[in-house]
This record gives sequence, C-alpha cells and structure tokens, in this order.
Amino acid sequence: MATTIHPSAIVDEGAQLGADCRVWHFVHISAGARIGAKCSFGQNVYVGNDVSIGNNVKIQNNVSVYDAVTLEDDVFCGPSMVFTNVYNPRSAVTRKDEYRRTLVKQGATLGANSTIVCGTTIGRFAFIGAGAVINRDVPDFALMVGVPAKQIGWMSRFGERLELPVASEQAVDATCPHTGDRYRLSGHRLEII
Repeated sequence: MATTIHPSAIVDEGAQLGADCRVWHFVHISAGARIGAKCSFGQNVYVGNDVSIGNNVKIQNNVSVYDAVTLEDDVFCGPSMVFTNVYNPRSAVTRKDEYRRTLVKQGATLGANSTIVCGTTIGRFAFIGAGAVINRDVPDFALMVGVPAKQIGWMSRFGERLELPVASEQAVDATCPHTGDRYRLSGHRLEII
C-alpha cells in the first residue's frame, strides 16, 4: 500500500515520510519532520520541524506534536492529547532556545486528552490514562492516571493490566492474560522474563 495524503493536508517540502503512511484531513507536517513507515495521522494533526516519529505510530485527531518531541515505534497518541515544549511559557517572553525534549519510548499509549509536560520520558509500553497529566518520567510498563498522574499498576505489552502491586521488595511474577507473556516485578522495575 502506498502512502495516502488527503488533498486538504499539507506536507511541507523536505518532510521525510516513510512508506505506507496515512495522512488524513487538514494535517500539517512541517519540513523538518522525520517520520517512519506505516504511520497514521488523524484529522487536524500538526507535526513540527524538530520531531522524530518511528514506525507504526498512530496519532489520533487534534494532536499537535511540537518541536523537541520524539516518538519511537508503535506509539499511540489518543485523540486531543497534548505535548508541550516550553516549561514556563509567556507570550511576551521568547523561549525557543529553552525547549525541553520529550521522549516517548516504544509501544507506549498516551490516552485521550492526556497532557505530557515537556522534559519527560515515557517508558516502553507505558500506559497513560485518559486525561492524565504527566509531569515526571514514567517507568516501562507503568499504568499512570490522574492529575498529576500517579502510578496505579502495570500493563503488559499487549495492553492488559497485570495483577501486580506497584512495588515489591521480593520478586513477584505475573502473566499477561491474553498472550501468556511472563513479567517479573523487582522493587519498582518490571521486566519481561
């Protein structure tokens, strides 16, 4: 399947767009954007110049991916979720030289209407609940909810909640109910075994 770009979308000259992408209504992809293959950009998405997007990333309607944001492979950005790139913005103060980089690692899900405050790293396969506000780094596989967000559990790579405490002094194992993949929690770190 070839890349599809809706006639109402604007892909600036110089933007790098991988194979088999879908660019829907009223999307704007800036000239410096670097985008992998098999990505989907919903209606009204904006992608800035200093943005790197991996393969198989899905960005739902009304999301702006501003400069200084990196999305690794298989990231899901829910409808109307928000990225920032300046920590303390003021209209009358120019702070383009103070952008804080945001990294969303492989397989993470950012729920609808969630906000990712700049300068944070979202771990691999983390799951950010709808409406959550992330203002600090998130561990791999963590399930985060609330304002400000707090960790309430762990998620498998498949997106199933694992029956584990948030932390454990002794190693505790769990199995994804869908795939059978096994996970081990040691302290406050979850790994696939």
